[in-house]
Amino acid sequence: MYPYTLAILVLELAITRISPHDAATWLMEVFPVIFVLPLVWHLGRKGKISPLLQILIIVHAGVLCVGGHYTYALVPAGEWVKNLGIGTRNNYDKLGHFVQGFIPAIAIREIFMRVRYWDGHKVLMSFVVVLVCGGISALYEILEMLAALWMGQGADAFLGTQGYVWDTQTDMATALIGAFIAVFLFEKAHRKQIT
Repeated sequence: MYPYTLAILVLELAITRISPHDAATWLMEVFPVIFVLPLVWHLGRKGKISPLLQILIIVHAGVLCVGGHYTYALVPAGEWVKNLGIGTRNNYDKLGHFVQGFIPAIAIREIFMRVRYWDGHKVLMSFVVVLVCGGISALYEILEMLAALWMGQGADAFLGTQGYVWDTQTDMATALIGAFIAVFLFEKAHRKQIT
């Protein structure tokens, strides 16, 4: 399956690179996709990446690429949801932060399961996975802050806070919720694909 995964990731990058709202924002938002391409290629060749994780990486890349193409605050799907009266801002970035917790949780869990360090300690491993995802989310928020300081006014498209004072905190909480759901909801299905 992994050659198809790579092809879809490249296609997502290529399509969303066509006339993005802001090219610099697109590059910053899709950087994780570019970073993961060689990892998927390497692990896929060795058969060390589950089909579930490959599908989730495609989904995560899609969310990142669409957010990069439009900027998170302008994604049409988020506007549509807002126009239904669900929230007062474009909350597409919350979907991005949910998958920022959900998909890395599956990836980290898969790494832990493959090295067999946590054998017999399912609950402790799940707890550590959620904490690691919370740390990744906090690190991402710090990187956003540094980007904002570096870019000045040009950071608005990248940050997508839309004037919401609790954006950083709710982003991290949403990622933690995603990680928690992934670890506990997909535990059995994921384990079957690896063992």
